[in-house]
Amino acid sequence: MLTAIALGFTLGLRHAADPDHVAAIAALLGRQAPGATASRGARAALSLGAAWGLGHSLVILAVGGVFVALRISVVPGWALGAEAAVAVILVAVGLSNLRTLWLGPHDTHQHRPDETRRSGRTLALRALGIGMAHGLAGSAAVALLALAAMPSVAAALVYLLIFGVGTIGGMVAMSLGLGVPALLASERPRLLPWVLGGSGALSVAVGLLLLVEVGIATRLF
Repeated sequence: MLTAIALGFTLGLRHAADPDHVAAIAALLGRQAPGATASRGARAALSLGAAWGLGHSLVILAVGGVFVALRISVVPGWALGAEAAVAVILVAVGLSNLRTLWLGPHDTHQHRPDETRRSGRTLALRALGIGMAHGLAGSAAVALLALAAMPSVAAALVYLLIFGVGTIGGMVAMSLGLGVPALLASERPRLLPWVLGGSGALSVAVGLLLLVEVGIATRLF
């Protein structure tokens, strides 16, 4: 059981650093840069990372738990469809950031406190939904790893739970680290286009690459 805890938490932390996860959270953080202060930006980064990690972990635990309980040892075909959906989401989020950059200052002005709170809640809900989509795409693979590495169903379920906790912690840390450029941009307006453009381009690029990988995997299987 201690092995399940240690392995699950470590791999959960590592899982948070997957390229598609980094691209998604970077694009969301880029959206909250305009008008952010240091304290508000840090809180936003914390909430976005926690919301993404929570959505991801809940789906991993629910869907992966079913796979473990039923001892499903073959990745279902819909996993590739879920990966494709994640890719499309990444492209859409990235294009949204690039659109904001294209619109210029009219879309990046200082917001009133009530507008900022509403925007923060919207981004957190968006992060929760994107995290759930990522969790659905990865649940089969994580469940297979749990089944292969753990000696019993109970240990595999504990592994999934701890894996989720590790992923939440990793995403919070990742968000706080990636939030630094957004905070710098809020204090130096000339950096804002780089944050929006860079995060948007990264999200689009990773999404397109993921679509290519899904297409290759579909042809192979």
